[in-house]
Amino acid sequence: MPARLSRILVSLVGPNGAGKTTVFNLVSGVLRPTAGSVRLLGRDLVGQPAHRITHHGIARTFQNIRVFPQLTVRENILLGTHHWTRSGMLGSVTFWPGTLRAERAAQAEVQTAIELFRERLEPRLEDPAFTLSYANRRRTEIARALAARPKLLLLDEPAAGMNPYERIEMAGLIRSMRDRGLTILLIEHHMPLVMEISDRVIVMDHGVKIAEGLPKEVHSNPRVVEAYLGRRAATA
Repeated sequence: MPARLSRILVSLVGPNGAGKTTVFNLVSGVLRPTAGSVRLLGRDLVGQPAHRITHHGIARTFQNIRVFPQLTVRENILLGTHHWTRSGMLGSVTFWPGTLRAERAAQAEVQTAIELFRERLEPRLEDPAFTLSYANRRRTEIARALAARPKLLLLDEPAAGMNPYERIEMAGLIRSMRDRGLTILLIEHHMPLVMEISDRVIVMDHGVKIAEGLPKEVHSNPRVVEAYLGRRAATA
């Protein structure tokens, strides 16, 4: 990870099995590397549990949507605030002033998170997640990650399973998050979306980085063409 984070959108692409989600799992503490280091703003994250890594400023979504179906949209998003609204069990039952301030801050963060989704989530805030469409469950998961106040946001195939209109909307959402100052690392298989919104693209194949650069540079790289289409296509 860079020593300084600023609004930039980097896409991590490659064929199935290239190792993209493994990179996310290493960065977010789900997996521990057997060698090397994972650093964010100079801090070594290796060996730290996932919840501590969240505290240091990394939030993520998952390839397979992970929301709590019985919780409301609001409750799912509130879960993203847990690491900066700690008040302890005693505070939660006695309503100490600090607890009330934290609760108000968390609710305000929910409102901030859903601003990006306009009419999509706000009317559904009190609805259980299991009643949502696929696209709205994905939006809820992203809003929960935003509520964690991340410095680095990892998005794992956020447009997967969406129709063309929803993909266009998702592309605009991701750009908006970047423009608001977030650094985003994106995994996405829909290459037109990647080429349209990315500042830089990293290409992996079999666990190895084979190319990195501007979208137009990567798009015409022979090694990238070979990884996706095979050697014959790359030399044709």
